[in-house]
Amino acid sequence: MDRDDIWSYAPRSGHREGQVLTGFTVEAADGTIGHVDRQADDIPERHLVVDTGVWVFGKSVLVPAGLVTHIDSEAERITVASTRDEIRSAPRFTTDRETLDSAYLESVAAHHLGLPPRQAT
Repeated sequence: MDRDDIWSYAPRSGHREGQVLTGFTVEAADGTIGHVDRQADDIPERHLVVDTGVWVFGKSVLVPAGLVTHIDSEAERITVASTRDEIRSAPRFTTDRETLDSAYLESVAAHHLGLPPRQAT
């Protein structure tokens, strides 16, 4: 995966243009992360903002679209190619302004691109 791919849904993920993912549960390789609070599909750096509930002290995390390996529309579940710890250790998401901050987005991309590659499940 390269820097462009990290912000794009993989062709085999099941993503459909215009699909609303808000409310879907997000599953990591080792458990639930939370649910999609917002999605950004109208900018080049496509991503999901996931509300983690109490898992990460009630915070949200930014998940690049390229991490999505599968979308199950019937079950309203999204699977990502990361572990909970990998998501938790990503640069902290604190405000929606960061979704337009190129330095922040670059740090998120660098974090995820620096992790060991995973196979889609």
